[in-house]
Amino acid sequence: MALAMQGFRCLRALPQRLRGRMSALGTRDWSGGPITAYMPEAASFPEVVDPQSLYKMSVEQTGPFWEALARSRLMWQTPFQAVQEGDLSSGQAKWFLGGQLNVSVNCLDRHVHASPDKVALIWEKDEPGHEEHISYRKLLEMTCRLANTLKRHGIRKGDRVTIYMPSCPLAVAAMLACARIGAIHNVVFAGFSAEALADRIRDAESQLVITVNQGLRGGKITELKKTVDDAVKLCPSVKRVLVAMRTDLKVPMSELDVPLEEEMMKEDTTCAPVAMGSEDVLFLLYTSGSTGKPKGLVHTHAGYLLHTALTHKYVFDYHDGDVFGCVADIGWITGHSYVVYGPLCNGATTILFESTPVYPNPGRYWETVERLRINQFYGAPTAIRLLLKYKDDWVTRHDRSSIKTLGSVGEPINTEAWEWYFRVVGDGRCPIVDTWWQTGYFFTGDGAYRSDEGYYQITGRLDDVINVSGHRLGTAEIEDVVNQHSSVAESAAIGYPHEVKGEASYVFIVLKKSSSLPREQLVQELKALVSQKIAKYAAPDFIQVTRRLPKTRSGKIMRRVLRKIVENKANELGDLTTLDDHEAVEEIVEGHEQLMQEHAVRQGRNQG
Repeated sequence: MALAMQGFRCLRALPQRLRGRMSALGTRDWSGGPITAYMPEAASFPEVVDPQSLYKMSVEQTGPFWEALARSRLMWQTPFQAVQEGDLSSGQAKWFLGGQLNVSVNCLDRHVHASPDKVALIWEKDEPGHEEHISYRKLLEMTCRLANTLKRHGIRKGDRVTIYMPSCPLAVAAMLACARIGAIHNVVFAGFSAEALADRIRDAESQLVITVNQGLRGGKITELKKTVDDAVKLCPSVKRVLVAMRTDLKVPMSELDVPLEEEMMKEDTTCAPVAMGSEDVLFLLYTSGSTGKPKGLVHTHAGYLLHTALTHKYVFDYHDGDVFGCVADIGWITGHSYVVYGPLCNGATTILFESTPVYPNPGRYWETVERLRINQFYGAPTAIRLLLKYKDDWVTRHDRSSIKTLGSVGEPINTEAWEWYFRVVGDGRCPIVDTWWQTGYFFTGDGAYRSDEGYYQITGRLDDVINVSGHRLGTAEIEDVVNQHSSVAESAAIGYPHEVKGEASYVFIVLKKSSSLPREQLVQELKALVSQKIAKYAAPDFIQVTRRLPKTRSGKIMRRVLRKIVENKANELGDLTTLDDHEAVEEIVEGHEQLMQEHAVRQGRNQG
């Protein structure tokens, strides 16, 4: 758990000629003066004289290093007795044992005592120019009212609460309210379908759901309350649904539903924080893997909070007074860590971005940067690839001189996108920190090349996971839904490179002999089924019908063969000695070529 003083040192796809410009990343504000000006805790380490020796110390003496940081950076209700126990090789690692603290106190109360009127959140609403500023005092009051509301509706320490909301101040308050009373929050991205939401509610055993009447994004309205209504019908554990109003439209309310803002106004603006153990669960967050069932990842209180606060400060070179702009949705781990917990723990001003990169036009990000004077801009390669297709004028017409650091997250960034981001958006002067982290066990499942300078280029997943616009999808999850169709006997989902999304899914299906549906109708039904069961972004780009799938003699699908075909590398299929039916491969290759020809014809017609 060493602190990387030069960022995460994972600048993917970094062009060789630009690497030298990045060598001072994370330490460029250190000009040879006292190292304590860079990290005050260095005063505890006599052997530390510069950032490199501080990094070395963090690697070689992890216990003393993290002890000093934890004691100085976090506010403890009960001091911890031991820094660390266990190791990653066993999958068991515990931090700051015996300590007690409250995350909401660390993110709110202590900053309210120091600077109550400092802006905590800038809510950048869907319509540009309609931002709302929320002070630390107001956010604390909102959090306490919501925490008291949760308690009145029976939520106690250890209970699970599902949050299905867009990026808005009440969503942040809901997360912090759960942390304040010791409840465990489970934020679900507000683009998931009712069935996907229900899966996560049931697995988390949530007793209460918090949502809004409608979502608003890119000028379009989404019926979030309706999705929750459909989901909770499948979730007997849910006893209450708190409904906030994002738009003026009144929605049907059932006996489970309670208007959230009205309930909050009945409550006091103070709420005593619950002392939580360092290793108590802070939140659950579901991720897709190589199995068909989403996995709930657990994050605990103290170690997670310290890590997000430190990486927010040192990886992004955050300084007091900066405006930190992470445009990720709060439904993802990036939003949890670098919209909410990391920035608020540091007393920062953080952006809540509700809209899209192209609404109302492709200059939305950069107009927002200019208007709000954002200092650190943190986004996804998918958005960067989308925007570079438009004229550079959409960027250059806006003043971006406030930006000091650019960030990339969620998926590998290709060289073209990196260079455009660096050259056009950052004017060739802003370092790019390309960040990643792992879910579940120590093995990340990512393949990488390492340069002579020690930088890493992440090449992609090594397991059966597709990364669509930063959303991780297990191929088994897609196959499980496709196989539910009455016409489908079996299927195989494959990820392939996509110039905008990063990756997209290509599904091969084998039909039941009884199937009589026309191909076009079947394809549309399958895409609609995946959209309904998972989310719209999960729908396959291509669906190919084939007589049978390539299998080994033991019956295992040879996915590497399908992947090569989808990548148009049929001449690189490799060893096929274990293949049961060689004719199946030939048929699939021919079918793929025909499908690509049909697609090219359709594109030509659309462009014409």
